[in-house]
Amino acid sequence: MQATEEVQTTCPYCGVGCGLRVGRDAQGKVSVRGDPEHPANFGRLCSKGAALAETLDLDGRLLQPEIAGAAVDWDQALDTVAQRFQAVIDAHGPEAVAFYVSGQLLTEDYYVANKLMKGFIGAANIDTNSRLCMSSAVAGYKRAFGSDTVPCDYADLEQAELIVITGSNLAWCHPVLFQRIVRARRDNPALKVVVIDPRRTVTCDIADLHLALAPGTDTTLFNGLLVHLERTGKRAADFVHQSTEGLDAALAAAMADAPDAAAVARRCGLALGLVQTFFRLFEKAERTVTLFSQGVNQSSMGTDKVNSIINCHLLTGRLGRVGMGPFSLTGQPNAMGGREVGGLANQLAAHLELEDPAHHALVRDFWHAPALATQPGLKAVDLFEAVHAGRVKALWIMATNPAVSMPDSDRVRAALAGCEFLVVSDSVRHTDTTAYAHVLLPATTWGERDGTVTNSERRISRQRPFLPAPGQSRPDWWIISEVARRLGHGDAFAYENSAQIFREHAALATRANAGRDFDLPGLEAMSDQDYEAQAPLQWPLGRQERLFADGRFFTPSGKARFMPIHGQLPGQLPDASYPLVLNTGRVRDHWHTLTRTGRSPRLSAHSIEPCVELHPQDASRLNVEEGALVRVRSRRGELLLRARLDAGQRPGSVFIPMHWNEQFSSIASVDQLVSPLTDPVSGQPEFKYTPVRVTPCVTRWHGFILSRRRLQLPRDHYWACARGEGFWRYELAGSERTGDWAVTARALLCRQDREVEWIEFTDKAAPRYRAARIQDGRLESCVFIGPDPRLPERDWLAALFGRDRIEDSERRALLSGRADDGRPDAGPQVCACFGVGRTTILEAIGQGCATVEEIGACLKAGTNCGSCLPELRSLILQTTEPAPVPG
Repeated sequence: MQATEEVQTTCPYCGVGCGLRVGRDAQGKVSVRGDPEHPANFGRLCSKGAALAETLDLDGRLLQPEIAGAAVDWDQALDTVAQRFQAVIDAHGPEAVAFYVSGQLLTEDYYVANKLMKGFIGAANIDTNSRLCMSSAVAGYKRAFGSDTVPCDYADLEQAELIVITGSNLAWCHPVLFQRIVRARRDNPALKVVVIDPRRTVTCDIADLHLALAPGTDTTLFNGLLVHLERTGKRAADFVHQSTEGLDAALAAAMADAPDAAAVARRCGLALGLVQTFFRLFEKAERTVTLFSQGVNQSSMGTDKVNSIINCHLLTGRLGRVGMGPFSLTGQPNAMGGREVGGLANQLAAHLELEDPAHHALVRDFWHAPALATQPGLKAVDLFEAVHAGRVKALWIMATNPAVSMPDSDRVRAALAGCEFLVVSDSVRHTDTTAYAHVLLPATTWGERDGTVTNSERRISRQRPFLPAPGQSRPDWWIISEVARRLGHGDAFAYENSAQIFREHAALATRANAGRDFDLPGLEAMSDQDYEAQAPLQWPLGRQERLFADGRFFTPSGKARFMPIHGQLPGQLPDASYPLVLNTGRVRDHWHTLTRTGRSPRLSAHSIEPCVELHPQDASRLNVEEGALVRVRSRRGELLLRARLDAGQRPGSVFIPMHWNEQFSSIASVDQLVSPLTDPVSGQPEFKYTPVRVTPCVTRWHGFILSRRRLQLPRDHYWACARGEGFWRYELAGSERTGDWAVTARALLCRQDREVEWIEFTDKAAPRYRAARIQDGRLESCVFIGPDPRLPERDWLAALFGRDRIEDSERRALLSGRADDGRPDAGPQVCACFGVGRTTILEAIGQGCATVEEIGACLKAGTNCGSCLPELRSLILQTTEPAPVPG
């Protein structure tokens, strides 16, 4: 048996859209590398992409349809879905049913779902988790340009003189683009980088200037910049006169909010000199790219933030040319594809408007859908509120986990629990959302699916299968089409493959967008073979000049619109009861709700537990120590988390990662805390600004468990789990004394039907308990409990799970948790790509490695995605700093 040829496909994570080459050897083992020919990444990958092969096992997969937890065949499941949806429609009308879909669907899946709901069910109640990440960018672009058009390319990053990164920890959230900027700076030392973020993140490692502005003051900063650019004569007079409208109102609003740099400094909580420096940099750099992401979008005034940025580019004419423009970076692999097919509740397919009569008629006639919805549907937050109120009685969720990711998630869980009929299509059997489903439908996922995705620079790429569909799983488009057929719409959904769907999608786009932005001429006629071989392509196709290079936009007047942005505060402000501002976001090696990255030992090793990051000043005032357990409360919920002290936090603000949920922790799903306030234009929630308070939690014991089996732990104490190589790691703590740990540990770790060797140590007075279970000479599990956090490092014990048999010397050392030969552990992981630990890196530094390049040459750490480079530099600095001179 020979190895298979490599398959060219696309990464399933963020919106960078990196090309991959996937191979399988003679034994079926999968390997993943970056595609050197793909224009999004040219072979580069981040830690998540590099570890994709570790996420392909079938453990925990949903492999057959289920009704009420019982396995059924496809016909029974599909008949049930169609009958129950039809019954609700007949009794309560089409507005009583809804779809909630995902930026992780392929474009073909998205297209079919949108067509069924809007075109044939006849309501627009289909929204997407993309509402949570980029709908403010969509609304801002549409207000300014008359279309949802991202006017930039990744190549602009190499051509820019100034890159402004605002509301994005680019180094961790879009690492391949971050490294592209790093290389651009190396090639062009004159390139300047400004980072605007309340936190000092690792992205600041490349910044010439960091503006740690007060949360929620972005519009004031860019209003002030607009005023400064006007006063210093940077208005592109011809462009503004011929190609824009609304400047006077925008300038008047900006001057009222931010009349000068001093006012901006006061409102934003910045030093005046920093504000003036930023203004001068933007003033002088003709080729300026402003990159923005969730820190701008996820706000109750996110659309205004986007337009405050676009206003500055319009005033200076800095768009439609190389090396410049306002550039939204999407968070999901196909959020852009969802925008193309009308996946949001207020859109039609092909970038058309639901409430425009001409657009409506075009889509109605193309689909032969006389029942096509005429009014916008419910946006995400409103949709789940309607489920809670009983107005939406049947809901179909596809490829997303809203019980974790929606704001005020406890209320969303209550809505799901009370929903009359809930269908969930997913590839994972156990998520916080699948727990509420009446019907579960097994969907294929990355590696098995066949279709297209669109990245942040409007580039359409293929996702190709290299694995067979496991069990009874099916593509989402097939599942939706089968339900449509049972609802009586078979002729409109008689698809045989994804190529046929793409051709229809392209035909509608071409008919609707000739001469506009989303134009795909020729693709409607491609054969199945052409579709299979399709290389990455960027829309609009066939256009020689850049978008907006001619100064013409897609508004009724053909002119871009300045928007008046009035100074305002977030919808809910801190007070004496909730004095801190909560910000949420990603960690370096995880993504979304851990359903994929949580499968990878490599990706799970850097951030084992959920945490709350506080500035040391706040921690001192609150009597919180590093690593202590704390309670974080908002007006909506409470979490129990580890405290991490970080001087990069802005005092008065805290940060909690978004990933953890009930599958990986006892009580750490951050969106339980987040307010459901939304932007009035985009409907995007306020994930970046929730008032909270932090209080210490008294803990009486701490511990950890390593086990080859995944465990079911109670939620009456703190725990968090992460996957290791051949084991699961559980970190534990409790505020009340437990019973007899010897009894508890045996009940948890020992199967009654197995003969096992059990070794243990008990000190009930401490309390202190240690035990290990050995079977057939192999370590199966171990547990360490103590009165304080000072427990053995986990690395040596973790390595024993990679052995088929442990040595006698290792057996003797088990309950000490340390090798008896004195060798140090590798330490906590720093480099995920090559699995290099902190202790190993410190040893290399001690042996003479004085730069990150030398560490890379010695250990390979930092030589792939580069996400760990700031941490490597920090370790070098800590190790080589001279000791303070005694006073």
